[in-house]
Amino acid sequence: MLVQIKTLKQLFQRYRRPGNFVFASTFLILSIFLVSQLGNETTWQSATKWSSQPSLWPTISLICMTGFAFLNWISDFVSPRIEGRWQEVTFWLRSFEFIVWFMAYVFIVPVLGYLPSTLLFAVSLTFRMGYRSAKMLTIAALTATIIVVIFKSFLQVKVPGGQVYEFLPDAIRSFMLTYF
Repeated sequence: MLVQIKTLKQLFQRYRRPGNFVFASTFLILSIFLVSQLGNETTWQSATKWSSQPSLWPTISLICMTGFAFLNWISDFVSPRIEGRWQEVTFWLRSFEFIVWFMAYVFIVPVLGYLPSTLLFAVSLTFRMGYRSAKMLTIAALTATIIVVIFKSFLQVKVPGGQVYEFLPDAIRSFMLTYF
């Protein structure tokens, strides 16, 4: 059943996101910064036609991006406030947790090695995401092991060996460095 909306204001209030003002402000600031860097990052060549300039399309795209970001910001600035702006922003910021997880993984791989680190993080992230049954944790561990075997053995991706491998006997250390 279709919901009838009588006025444009009702339509706007129904579909407007409360955190859009923060997003629009951030995007506008980023756009202005990128436009300010055009002179440092691109060049206009004197012996080249206007349509063949290396700086033409970056300039056009960044000016359009800044213009649309400004229009988005103005439209949100003049709109009525809807409660929940900071709750939505907090929801967005929660995604940065996974950047921290990834950076921890990057720093731990050279210490523990590729296989133990991948197993640890796959199982930990699975648990963190709420899949706490033994079945799901086992699937995460098996998936991590398969990924390591494929990357190290078949694709021969060179990942530095862990410092922990130095404590293993020579034959096992060589095997772990080559395949895990």
